[in-house]
Amino acid sequence: MPGLRGVIRGSQEPLERDWTEASLIADRRDLHRHPETGWTEFRTTAIVVERLRALGYSPLLGADVCQAASRRGVPDPEALDAAWSRARAEGVDGDLLETMRGGMTGAVALRRWGRGPVVALRFDMDALDLMESEAATHRPLREGFASVHKGICHACGHDGHVAIGLGVAHALARSKHSLQGTLKLIFQPAEEGVRGARSIVEAGHLDDVDIVVGCHVLTGWALGELAPGLGGYAATRKLDVLFRGEAAHAGGMPEGGRNALLAAATAAVHLHALPRHHAGFTRVHVGRLTAGSGRNVIPEQALLVAEVRGETMELCAFMAERALAVVTAAASMYGCTVEVRPMGEAGTARSDPDLARRIEHVASAVGDFHCFAVDAVGGSEDFTEMMLHVQERGGMAAYVGLGADLTGVHRDDADRSRVLAAHTSTFDFDERVLGGAVSLLSGLVVDVLGGVSPRSERSDVDT
Repeated sequence: MPGLRGVIRGSQEPLERDWTEASLIADRRDLHRHPETGWTEFRTTAIVVERLRALGYSPLLGADVCQAASRRGVPDPEALDAAWSRARAEGVDGDLLETMRGGMTGAVALRRWGRGPVVALRFDMDALDLMESEAATHRPLREGFASVHKGICHACGHDGHVAIGLGVAHALARSKHSLQGTLKLIFQPAEEGVRGARSIVEAGHLDDVDIVVGCHVLTGWALGELAPGLGGYAATRKLDVLFRGEAAHAGGMPEGGRNALLAAATAAVHLHALPRHHAGFTRVHVGRLTAGSGRNVIPEQALLVAEVRGETMELCAFMAERALAVVTAAASMYGCTVEVRPMGEAGTARSDPDLARRIEHVASAVGDFHCFAVDAVGGSEDFTEMMLHVQERGGMAAYVGLGADLTGVHRDDADRSRVLAAHTSTFDFDERVLGGAVSLLSGLVVDVLGGVSPRSERSDVDT
């Protein structure tokens, strides 16, 4: 693991440590046992809020965190109510729960040290709709912290991200450093499906930010390997496509029906047949098709769950336009109507090189990290919405990748068979990464707010 030297470059002052590696691991494991999917992170939010309050922060929650109308992919009321009731049964304070009714999860907390730049750190919170492995070799099961919520699990490391965020809050709550500026801690709901970041951006929380940084634990990268500035995420749009036809007896009166299942199946095949674009990589994928009620009934309704991606936002828009043409034509072929529901969207962004270099310098001061430049990640990430918003206003952004492979696989190893990949039932990571991440991010805040950053003479910050 990184050897945490606990000093900031240019200073011999120790970092504050109101946290221990054991406490970070305990937080991560508690969150892992109680995973919650996007917009249902009621218990997770309550833990964050109560911990922040105990540290002297005054966190925002409920409607003060996300702009309700900008949320995407919000579960239906029945699913929200079930998750809300589950959180209540698990002991969440009733007043806190009332504030979060309807899926208004997440928290934003500020710490001010007078005039100066505003630094925001973002930590995503949500889990996945995925059954966690029940194999005897799966460490969370073996050591007693596997998911207790059937069909939901933390398979992307967001439990670790929340634990890191709480560690940073501890480290900086009573900082004795001479800082000037504002720290903003953003605990974001609904990253999976790129559904949550835009609602926080639209609520105005990034408008005054000079520097925004996010982080992600990485399997397939060894402990201590660090990407101080990830980039190259694909722009993406997530779509639910609902076909409506008319039911009829499949044997007695087939001509009376309008087959929504066949319309959706035709769309699915032709979506995957779409030509790609010469100007950069493009993707289209149908992940689920649900239709039908009986063997001898012509299906009157079908739901197709799909996504498109592009190397640029223009290429993503191109694929979305072609996809819309396909589903419209398929519906027409079978006399059906079609409704396309946007469920998530994110752009593409790159980390600012100057900020990545600053993170690398801090990393060299606080731990034994080995830094690598990575500019083409693939996949998609809704933190790009925050990055773009800050960059468009003259600020800087970076997304940090922290190596945490539990089996010791390095980024350059040819054999990747041992990697416990994200979004799989066996995902797990080396928890020793948590302490290194807290030291790195806390050290970055102290380095920026104790030194010089863009727009450091900002004077419109409350003191």
